[in-house]
Amino acid sequence: MIGAGSLSIERYTDHRQAWDDLVRTSKNGVFLFFRDYMEYHADRFADHSLLFLRGGEPIAVFPANQVEQALVSHGGLTFGGVVSDARMKAPLMLELFGCLRDYCKQNGLTHLVYKAIPHIYHRIPAEEDLYALTRYGATLVRRDASSAILLAHRLPFRRLRQRQVRQAREQGLAVRKSDDYETFRGIVAEELGGKRGRSPVHTVAELRLLAARFPDNIELFGAYKDDVMLGGVLVYAGDVVAHAQYSFATPEGRRLGALDLVLDFLIDERYADRRYFDWGISTADDGRFLDIPLIENKESFGARTIVHDFYELRFDR
Repeated sequence: MIGAGSLSIERYTDHRQAWDDLVRTSKNGVFLFFRDYMEYHADRFADHSLLFLRGGEPIAVFPANQVEQALVSHGGLTFGGVVSDARMKAPLMLELFGCLRDYCKQNGLTHLVYKAIPHIYHRIPAEEDLYALTRYGATLVRRDASSAILLAHRLPFRRLRQRQVRQAREQGLAVRKSDDYETFRGIVAEELGGKRGRSPVHTVAELRLLAARFPDNIELFGAYKDDVMLGGVLVYAGDVVAHAQYSFATPEGRRLGALDLVLDFLIDERYADRRYFDWGISTADDGRFLDIPLIENKESFGARTIVHDFYELRFDR
């Protein structure tokens, strides 16, 4: 443990209940920060998550792992900075980062790689960390372009999307919740491999495990014709944002408008009570390459750009 005044830091060990309770009541936490999610692939990362305490009580947590001499926002998560509740204010965050700097120096960590939580995931404003990063001399090293819909004021689908939805209905396609992860992952793997030379991040076993652990947050919806899945969307949903983790269709599904039908259902019905519908990034090469056809496809459903920011803060200068 290291302390700075009334604030102290402990490395995560057996603090599961305290950790999860803080995430649950936080102003910027998502279910991916629960330990049951973070630890499903614990063998791939050297966990170095931190708890920040005041008077022995947790006031913030930081999902992180260690890569050589770097403390990194957890590599198994798309994003994840300091997670805090409504008690966190700007002066306290400055104190927290001072304590974090001292902790890193005393533990031989030369720098911090920080993946900020995008503002759309905040329940209430929670950007004290961005101010503190700047005050301590952090550098913005990467910015990805992501796409989201503000559901209460959403833009209409483009006419092509509307025609595709109508066509899918006329062709007898129907949307239903599914647990056929084998078929869906097969579609994802074929599409990713053929178009981008990549493989899905998750195996079928991992998808089933995570869906079983978080049945209220992870749901698969497929577009079916005669009981054959032609496409689908795997959704990661919290109480603020519904995120399309994977959204793919077969060649026939694309022709018949399978994804358009699923997305119309998700946006207009299933997750209409959320604040945002989020598609994720359309960039590669650390944000330097924008996949224009990909982002234009998301924009055709009414999405517009938000950013995912990455910062580096050096402690060895």
